[in-house]
Amino acid sequence: MSKKVVILGAGYAGIEAALKLHKNMKKEDDIEISLIDKNSYHTLLTELHEVAGNRIPEEGIRVPLKEIFKYTGVKIIQDEIDNIDFKSGVISSLKNKYAYDYLIMATGSQPNYYGIPGMEENCFPLWSYENAITIREHIKACFNKASYIKEPAARKKLLTFVIGGAGFTGVEMAGELAQWKKSLCREYGIPSDEPEIYLVEALPKILSNLKDKSINKAMNYLEKKLGVKVLLNCSISALSPDEISFASREPLPSTTLIWTAGVKASCPEDGGESDKAKSSRIIVNEYTQTKHENVYAAGDLCFFDDSGCALPALVETALQTGKTAALNILASVRSQPQQKLVPKLHGVMVSIGSFFAVSELMGVEYPRLISMMFKYLVNVHYLFGIGGFELVIRYLKHEFIEKKQKKLLPEKHYSVRNQAFWLVPIRLFLGYSWLVEGINKVKDGWFSKALLAGSPSYGSVSAVSGATADAVSTASVTETGEAVFRIVADHTPGWYEWIAETIVIPNALFFQIVIVLAELAIGAALISGTFTFIAALGALALNVNFLLSTGMYEYNYWYIPAALCVLGGAGRAFGLDYYIMPWLMKQWRYLARNRKLKLRL
Repeated sequence: MSKKVVILGAGYAGIEAALKLHKNMKKEDDIEISLIDKNSYHTLLTELHEVAGNRIPEEGIRVPLKEIFKYTGVKIIQDEIDNIDFKSGVISSLKNKYAYDYLIMATGSQPNYYGIPGMEENCFPLWSYENAITIREHIKACFNKASYIKEPAARKKLLTFVIGGAGFTGVEMAGELAQWKKSLCREYGIPSDEPEIYLVEALPKILSNLKDKSINKAMNYLEKKLGVKVLLNCSISALSPDEISFASREPLPSTTLIWTAGVKASCPEDGGESDKAKSSRIIVNEYTQTKHENVYAAGDLCFFDDSGCALPALVETALQTGKTAALNILASVRSQPQQKLVPKLHGVMVSIGSFFAVSELMGVEYPRLISMMFKYLVNVHYLFGIGGFELVIRYLKHEFIEKKQKKLLPEKHYSVRNQAFWLVPIRLFLGYSWLVEGINKVKDGWFSKALLAGSPSYGSVSAVSGATADAVSTASVTETGEAVFRIVADHTPGWYEWIAETIVIPNALFFQIVIVLAELAIGAALISGTFTFIAALGALALNVNFLLSTGMYEYNYWYIPAALCVLGGAGRAFGLDYYIMPWLMKQWRYLARNRKLKLRL
C-alpha cells in the first residue's frame, strides 16, 4: 500500500520539500505526495514590497502551483486545514479529512502584533499577496483623497505614511514607497515636499542583522537620498484609525501604518501536541522531526537550535529545512539512517528601491551595483529551480520590461512594448539576404576548393568578376588566374590576423564550408521563424567576423541593425517559434522533473 506523504503549505519550504521528494523517490518507494494550501499559487514573499510600492504588477509575485508541479506526481489540493490529529494521523478542514503516513508542516508564519492595542484592527500588514495589493491601492486612494481636500490637518493624516519595523521588509518597503512618491505627487498634483514617510524601529538601529558599515550605507540612502525619516528606539504603543501613539514621543496623525515588525508561526490547531518555542515555532531535532516521529516541520514554522542560536526565518532556512525533511522521509521509507540538518546560510541582500542595495555574502560586504545584481541572480536561481526558463523569463520581463514606475532614461525606451508582427517583414528580408549569400558562395565553388587567403604576397591582382558580393573588395586572382578571397585587410587587428594566418588559411576549405552552411542555416531559420533569437545572434557573429576581416559593404551594412531588431521575439509572429519554443520549454520542464524526455506533451 502506498505511503501517503502530506505537505502542509506551499511556501518556500513546502515547494522545496515536494520537488525534492518527487525528484529523489524511486518507483519501489511507492509514495503518494499531496501538497495542501489554501491558495492555488505560490507567493514570492521576498518581493511583496515591489507590488505594494507599485514597481511591478501583482502577477510578478504569484506563481500558479500547477505550473510548478507540471509533469510531476505531486497532487495539489486547495484547502484550508484547521486541525491536526497526530494520534490518528489525520488532518482536517471544515469539509474534508486527509490521512497521512508522513506529514511535513510548512505553514510558514503570520504577522505578530505583540498585543499592541488597535494594531491588528487598524494596520496594513505586509505578509501576503493580498496584503501587497491592499497597501498599493490604499496608498493610491490616500493621494487621490488628499488632492481634493484643502484642510491641512486632514491632508497631513492622508499623506503621512509610517512603516513599522526596520528589518528587511520594512526597509525595502520604505525604499519602494519613497521612490513611488515622486510619481504619485506628479499624478495627483501634490507638492513633492508634502507627503512624509516614517520608518519606525524599536531597536537602536535598522537592519540589525547586518554590519554597521552596511547599516550606515542603508541609513544614508534612506534619509539623504530618499527623504525617509527614520525613528530609532521608538516603539509603537497603540494604533487608532487616524493616529499612531508611541511610548517615547508625541503621536503621529496618520491613516497608514504598514506593519512589518515581526512574525509568529502559523500553525493549525493541534490540541497542544507540539512542543513550541518563541513566536509559537515548533521545536524540531537535527533531522527536522517534531516530537512525533513521522511528522516534520520546515521553514518559518520550525525552531531548530543550531549551536545555541535559532535559525532565522529566511528563504535559505526554508529551502534547507524543506529539503532535509523530504530526504529524511525517503530515508525512513527505505529504512535508512536519517540525515542531519547542516545549515549553510550564505548571507542576505536588501534592495532599497530600484537603484540601491546592500549585501553581505559569506561575511563579505559588496558594493551597490554588485548587491543589486546578486538580488536578481538569487531570484533567477530560485525561479529556475521551481519552474525552469518560463518563470525566469517572466520574472525578468516584470523587473525590466514591464516595470511600472521610476525608470532610468534607457529603461523608458527599451520597456516600450510593440507588437512583434511588425518585425516580420525585416525578418523575412534579412533571412532571404543571408540565404542568397550562401547560395552565391556555393555557386562560386566554396564547397569544392580553397578560396580564402591572407595578406597579399604575390603578383598583381584584379577583381574577380564572379565573386560573391560580400567579398568583392577583397576578391582577387593570382598570376595563375585562380580566384582567392583575402580575409586580412589593412584594418584587421593583429590578433585576428594571427588567427587567420595560423588556423583559418591552412584549413580554408573547412572554414568555407562552415561559413556557407551557417549562412544557409541563418537564412532558412529567419525565413521560417525557427530559433530566431539564436539565428539572429549567429548573424551578428558572422557580421562581426566580416567586420574584422573583409569589412562591411554598402549593400549589407544594414544586416547588423536588422539582426538586433529581430532579437525581439520576431519568430513568434508568423513563425515556427510560436509552436517550437513553448514545446521546448515543456520538454525542459519534463526533463528536469523526471530525468527523461517525453516527446508528446
